[in-house]
Amino acid sequence: MNPLQLCLVLSALLFSVGLGAALSRSHAILVLLGVELMLNAANLNFIAFWRFSETPETQTGLMFALFSIAIAAALRASQSPSSA
Repeated sequence: MNPLQLCLVLSALLFSVGLGAALSRSHAILVLLGVELMLNAANLNFIAFWRFSETPETQTGLMFALFSIAIAAALRASQSPSSA
């Protein structure tokens, strides 16, 4: 099993755990934790496919992952209750 396949299997397991957590929980915090696990699995796929591509110097997978993290942080900040 090569390193790309190992990354993809780990990502699939992470996504499965996140999906199970998001679908089976009734508390909003636990559902958001499941969604966060699914986003991390997608980021792991972006990084793995970037790292093991023919041209890893283009940095495309890294940019997708950073953009995804920035979107998740913006969503988290917009959903937090205001202190005012």
